[in-house]
Amino acid sequence: MTRAPLAASPERAALATLLRRPRYEVLPLDGIEEQVRAHLPTAVKVTVTASPRKGIEATLDLSERLAGAGYPVVPHLSARLIRDRPHLEEALDRLTAAGIRELFVPAGDAEEPGEFHGAADLLAAMGDRRAHFDEIGITGYPESHHLISDDETIRAMFTKAEMATCIISQICFDADVIAGWVAAVRARGTHLPIWIGLPGVVDYAKLVRISMKIGLGESARFLRHHSNWMARLMTRQFRPDPLIARLGQTLADPAMAVGGFHMYTFNEVEKTERWRQRALERLGSA
Repeated sequence: MTRAPLAASPERAALATLLRRPRYEVLPLDGIEEQVRAHLPTAVKVTVTASPRKGIEATLDLSERLAGAGYPVVPHLSARLIRDRPHLEEALDRLTAAGIRELFVPAGDAEEPGEFHGAADLLAAMGDRRAHFDEIGITGYPESHHLISDDETIRAMFTKAEMATCIISQICFDADVIAGWVAAVRARGTHLPIWIGLPGVVDYAKLVRISMKIGLGESARFLRHHSNWMARLMTRQFRPDPLIARLGQTLADPAMAVGGFHMYTFNEVEKTERWRQRALERLGSA
C-alpha cells in the first residue's frame, strides 16, 4: 500500500518538528570538518562513522574536534574495531574528556574483530560507564541484512535494547517497509525511540554505488535488477521528499515513537542542509 503525500496538519507538524532536530552522519575524511563548520549550525547533531579502513582513531579525532567547536557529537564506537577492554577504556576516557555524552554502538564491519564480536558484547563490557552517556544508540534493520538473518537481528535488538536509549535504522528506500518495520518493533515490545535513517541529497551514482557495496536488502536488489532504469538517473540527485511524505502517518503516531531523522549525508553536508532549510520553509508554521 502506497501512502498518500502529506496533507493533514498533524503529519505536517510532526515532519516539521523532526526536521528541526536532525542527526547528520558524516565520514571522517579530509575536508569534512571544514564542511560541517561552514554549513551546519552548532544546534545540529553530528554523528561520525567508523570503518576498518580508517580505524577508530579517525572517528575519535574528528569527534573531539567537532565537540570542541561546539557541536553535539555522536561517535560510532564500532565493537569490532575495539581491540580489547583497555582500548575500550581509552576510547571512553577520550570521549568523556571531550565532553561527548552520546554514542552509537554498531557491530562494525571488521573481518577480524578483537575481543568484541558484536555491539552487545561491547555494551556489556562498558558496564557502569554506560550511565555516563545521555544517549546510546543501537542499529535497526528495516530490511533483511545482507550477512545476518532476520531472526538474529531481532534477537540482537532485544539483547542490546536493555543497554541502549534509542535505535538508529539503516537506510531503506521504501516507506511501506519502514512503516511496517517500526510497527513490528513496537509489536515485539521494544519501545526505544527510533531514528529513521534516510539518505540526504546525494548524487544517484554515489547512492547506488554505496548501496550496492553495503548491501541494503531489497533496496540493493531493486537497484541491481533495474540497472538500465537507474542509468538514466545517474546525472540526477536523490532527494528524500517523496519518502518522508509517505511516512506521515508513522511520524505523527505517538505510539510509533519516532525520535527523528538520521540523515546519511555521505559528506554532502551543504546540499543536505540546504534541502532541510527549504523543506522547513515550505512547511511554514506547521
